[in-house]
Amino acid sequence: MNTTPVQIEVNGEEHRFEVSGLEVLLDTLRDRLDLTSVRGTCGIGICGTCTVLVDGRLESGCLTLTASADGRSVVTSEGLVEGGQLSNVQQAFVDAGAYQCSFCIPGFVLAVHAGLREMPSASAEDMRHYLAGNLCRCGTYPQIMDAVERLLGQREGAR
Repeated sequence: MNTTPVQIEVNGEEHRFEVSGLEVLLDTLRDRLDLTSVRGTCGIGICGTCTVLVDGRLESGCLTLTASADGRSVVTSEGLVEGGQLSNVQQAFVDAGAYQCSFCIPGFVLAVHAGLREMPSASAEDMRHYLAGNLCRCGTYPQIMDAVERLLGQREGAR
């Protein structure tokens, strides 16, 4: 089997791997680095559970070939924690009780994190549309939107 050497920064740490041309980032992160917040569900990039940030942009880990991440930076939900403290987005999800089964929540957290960064003056409706690519089987959408609204309120309070 042919392999390709890759070097990827994951959550601030450099990693080197030899990967097959078909290995996807979802498998690399889970199987090689034990980053279990990245989860596989649909396998076709429509549910959002495998969401990661690659160079700051949302990508589906189940569709992104690991070789294409060579020389790039990847952030998972674990990578948002700094100094043992949850990020403001993660804390808003906890405070809003937005975690019924929690299977989809790491992807939602990354999407909210990216959405707030990409759209500094986003409204709750803007964020609702932005999150349309993430699905929750438990129906935790009201709590997720409560978390978003808490974050938007924090932003308003900071102005």
